[in-house]
This record gives sequence, C-alpha cells and structure tokens, in this order.
Amino acid sequence: MPPEPTFLSLDWPLPGGVRAAISTRQGGSSRVPWNSFNLADHVGDDSAAVAANRQLLRQCLDLPREPLWLQQVHGTEIAQWEVEAGFGRAPQADGAIASSPGAVLSILTADCLPVLAVSRDGQVIAAFHAGWRGLATGILEAGIRAMRVAPDEILLYLGPAIGAQRYVVGAEVRAAFLAHSPQAALAFRPQGDGYLADLYLLARQRLAALGVTAIWGGEHCTHSEEQLFFSYRRDGQSGRTASLIWREEA
Repeated sequence: MPPEPTFLSLDWPLPGGVRAAISTRQGGSSRVPWNSFNLADHVGDDSAAVAANRQLLRQCLDLPREPLWLQQVHGTEIAQWEVEAGFGRAPQADGAIASSPGAVLSILTADCLPVLAVSRDGQVIAAFHAGWRGLATGILEAGIRAMRVAPDEILLYLGPAIGAQRYVVGAEVRAAFLAHSPQAALAFRPQGDGYLADLYLLARQRLAALGVTAIWGGEHCTHSEEQLFFSYRRDGQSGRTASLIWREEA
C-alpha cells in the first residue's frame, strides 16, 4: 500500500454541507520527479500511478464522486457543472462552478494560485486556476460574475502558490497588470532585470475591486516549501497538487 497522503489544515469557516481540502506532495505512488502524490495526468507521470493517487484521494477524503478535473489552459473560461448533466470529457476551462449536492470541483497547481469560493449559504461552490496570465486577463472577475452571488456573500480561500520572495517575472508581466490598475505596482519589486511579483496581493487587489473581502489563506510558498509542494519554477518537471471544494450529498 502507498503511504497515506497529507492535506493542509484550512482555517476557513465553511458553511454546513460544504467541505474543502488541499493536497500536499506527500504520500501516494508516483516516482521521481513526480514524487509522490501527483494528481495530474498531463505532466508525463505514469498513468497507473496517477490513477492510484486519484483513487487514494477520493478514499481519504470520502468524496461523493470523482472530482471534475479541468483541462487548464491559463484562460478565463468558466465551466458550469451540474452533477446530473455530467461531462463526457474534462472541459477546457480554468474555473468551475456548481450548485448540485455531491459536486466536487478541483484545481491542479504547481506554483499558480488555486482559489476556492463558496456562498455564505453553501449553495454555490467554485474553484479557479489563477496564474499570472489568468489573473491579468480576468479569471477572477469572470468567475465571481459567473457565481451570481453578491460579492459580500462570498467566502474565499487562496491556496498555496509561489511566494513574493521567489516569483521573478519580466517587465511585460508588470505592464499587463498596470494596464488594468496602477495600484498593481504595489505587488512588484525590482529584482535584477525583472521584478518579484506577489500573486497573493494581485489576487486580493482584484477581489477587493469586485467587492469580495471575506478572504482566507495566502500564507504558503510552493517554491520554498519543497517538502510540501510541487513547484514548476523550482524543478521544471514536477507533479501537481489539488485544491478541492465539494458539496456533501443530501
């Protein structure tokens, strides 16, 4: 039997009937360089190992069904998922929203920012994949609009991403954010020929502009916490952790 996986402890006041979890790289079956609890099937890992890890994920979390695994492309497309309709294949999208009991949403990351959201009444859940391209082009704006919930009725969690001390970007990244808001300059510090970028601050700025202020999380760094997280920037070829939110079945 593979080692049991570990999950982050989330300090997030979820409404009744809604649960959330974020995996670490610990446990599971994958070998180097995907060692060991890789949940992505698109990064070159052995398909049998990924399938075993996903089965282990479902068992450990007692998920009501297989998560919706998106084909993430750093865009702003949002999938609306109702359990009864299902999906013939994983949708190409960087966000998902559901209201059906039993729905399980997931985001795979290895430096990009996973964002989980829920309405205060627990009726609507959402998950978004926010790398710098998605943030700059409006993934959070598209996702919050698609939830059709008043911004002050949304509870939101920022999952583990590359931290502001490690994320070096070029001038074009800074320019993309400043074109949207001059306030974004606060999230960039000069570093050599580029800048250190604060993904968490950029996300908080965007969310504040939308009126979403009930925000938790945002304290990890995938690049520096090697024992816990995969990091594409650090390792090049690596696995992916999953950030999940689901509604329990009635």
